[in-house]
Amino acid sequence: MGPIDTTETLRKAIGDRYLTYALSTIMHRALPDARDGLKPVHRRILYAMSRLRLSPTGGFLKSAKISGDTMGDFHPHGDAAIYDAMARLAQDFNVRYPLVDGQGNFGNIDGDNPAASRYTEARMTAAAEALLEGLAEDSVDFRDNYDGRLTEPAVLPATFPNLLANGSTGIAVGMATNIPPHNLHELIDACLHLIKTPDARDDTLLNYIPGPDFPTGGVIVETPENIATAYRTGRGAFRLRAKWEVEDLGRGTWQIVVTEIPYQVQKSKLIEKLAEVIQLKKVPLLADVRDESAEDVRIVLEPRAKTVDPEVMMGMLFRNSDLETRFSLNMNVLIDGLTPKVCSLKEVLRAFLDHRREVLTRRSRYRLEKIDHRLEVLEGFIIAFLHLDRVIDIIRYDDDPKKALIAEDWAKTHVRATSEADYRSPTGIDPEVSLTETQAEAILNMRLRSLRRLEEMELVAERDALRAERAGIEELLASDDLQWARISEQLRETRKIFGRDSIGGARRTQFATAAEVVDVPLEAMIDKEPITVVCSKMGWIRAMTGHIDLTRELKFKDGDGPRFIFHAETTDRLLVFGANGRFYTVSAANLPGGRGMGEPLRLMVDLPNETEIIDILVHKPDAKLLLASAEGNGFVVPESDVVAQTKNGKQVLNVASGAALVCKRIDGDFVAVVGENRKVLVFPLDELPEMGRGKGVRLQKYKDGGLSDATTFTRADGLSWLDPAGRTRTETELDEWSGKRASAGRMAPRGFPRDNKFN
Repeated sequence: MGPIDTTETLRKAIGDRYLTYALSTIMHRALPDARDGLKPVHRRILYAMSRLRLSPTGGFLKSAKISGDTMGDFHPHGDAAIYDAMARLAQDFNVRYPLVDGQGNFGNIDGDNPAASRYTEARMTAAAEALLEGLAEDSVDFRDNYDGRLTEPAVLPATFPNLLANGSTGIAVGMATNIPPHNLHELIDACLHLIKTPDARDDTLLNYIPGPDFPTGGVIVETPENIATAYRTGRGAFRLRAKWEVEDLGRGTWQIVVTEIPYQVQKSKLIEKLAEVIQLKKVPLLADVRDESAEDVRIVLEPRAKTVDPEVMMGMLFRNSDLETRFSLNMNVLIDGLTPKVCSLKEVLRAFLDHRREVLTRRSRYRLEKIDHRLEVLEGFIIAFLHLDRVIDIIRYDDDPKKALIAEDWAKTHVRATSEADYRSPTGIDPEVSLTETQAEAILNMRLRSLRRLEEMELVAERDALRAERAGIEELLASDDLQWARISEQLRETRKIFGRDSIGGARRTQFATAAEVVDVPLEAMIDKEPITVVCSKMGWIRAMTGHIDLTRELKFKDGDGPRFIFHAETTDRLLVFGANGRFYTVSAANLPGGRGMGEPLRLMVDLPNETEIIDILVHKPDAKLLLASAEGNGFVVPESDVVAQTKNGKQVLNVASGAALVCKRIDGDFVAVVGENRKVLVFPLDELPEMGRGKGVRLQKYKDGGLSDATTFTRADGLSWLDPAGRTRTETELDEWSGKRASAGRMAPRGFPRDNKFN
């Protein structure tokens, strides 16, 4: 016998157990059944409530009792999870057709949790009762509960397509489901069409079901093509927007009132997000937001000015907040309770209709059995009434009346009775030869008050009615057309109860075409005023009002001093270039005032403490920049490509740690570079590539050391620098220093600054 491969054994053991867990999660927890649209926990809650007789017209019962019974009898998991599932079925902002009628605090659209189960009460709704209709008539299979004491339904009869009506969400192992709620009237119309035309196309069904119908309303702005594709494939998404209107306040002023918010968006979180949008000035047109909601939703949005276009402002808000969301469709459901499959709209409706047919045939057969049993009993009663004296005789004097009743030949008794003219049956019935055991038992259990002469007529009438009903049921079971006609009739009755004419049955979610979002820059909402930007050596930045003298002495913190000072406008955006090669964007309008010492620039953008600020520029969209690193690499980049949209900045120049050195706006057609070895090289600007991001190309060759500075200039005007005495010197004869890019260059001319900087 060879050695045991423990690795393979462990792999098989773990694989088997994980597969078992995966199947359990898929089939018994996360995915709904296509037939009744319920997961096991919801089905068990409703069944437990039906056993507690919590009908829609009856009394309420403590939620703790309901969740406790569900847990103890059918669902051996946490009572908190069961109560959460039950509470969700009662939330009219989560479920399109609530299945639980809750009394007490069951949560709200703000996102507040329900009260503890000991404080709330519940009963079933009419919709839940419709899902359970026919459960006691052998309409579905029952299976043992977890400990074998009781049985529970494997699926509910479901008189309406609950899967699509209320939707479902779940995450299983390796798969998930996400189905939006729909309008029940539209679903039944589609089912009726599918019964008439079984081979109808998915696109045809969209004439009846244009899209989801969310309990919180809203406006779907998805294109019809995308909606059709989603329903045809079972996968897709729907863009859902809040519903809003403009409220006139008089004198040309107005405000926007949001009355419906997207599905599954918590109102409190939405208000927080809108406040953040205002604070970060992502939507400069919006000035304020207020929540004036009571029982209904009323969110007030104030514009920054009355000249703002409401459509433009809302378009920007849709893009920057949860006033617009995207609801994903993933119609992954259990077909026949066993097989997970991503279904189309038609396949889901087909599964429901096939289930209804199965329920109809099972209920019909169950009724047949009941009719047959009742007919057998009625025949026995009729015999007893024809020979009442003989029956009484047997019961009074026989030791075993049941056996005697069965053994009696009632045909002979009938002949004897009629020949003696003792009794003439008003119905003229000829009795059977003998009684069955069931008939004899029914006769013995008959009450004395039923022995009145008139009862025979009623028994015969009941027997004839049952025989007619039985013939109708047999005809129904033998004909597919009759079965579908009966199902159509049942669906129309359900539509009458829950359709668009019922309370809450009308469509809530509307459809619209999404207008193109127009970006309005912050500058458009800011008054253009002159300022002087001051940034200290330690990185404290401020904005002085007006264009002040740049040589004026300013106050700084102890140990600090001036670093950057330049004129700008309040509408400008500032480009901050760090030694890490990243660009950061700051709005000049957001700079602190000049009365104090300002604020740290590093707090306004996510600039690391160890990263030096190389330069600060006023952004000019049409300009270009020369970027160079201390390693001697560089390139040209358009300024429009370096603007950062977030506080994290935008990586443009790839450098070693702290190696960025030069950021100069291009002004000329030639480049001059100087190395730490004081050698100067001049070459044409067109030898440098234009890039959006990267390391760049070699500017100058060094044996050791690196780059000190670089600049651009116009060759005809010459290259200028400040000499040690502070005087501007210009060199026009540059042939000595001219060469190809990446060459070594020549020693700097006499009088070149000792710090190796051009200016």
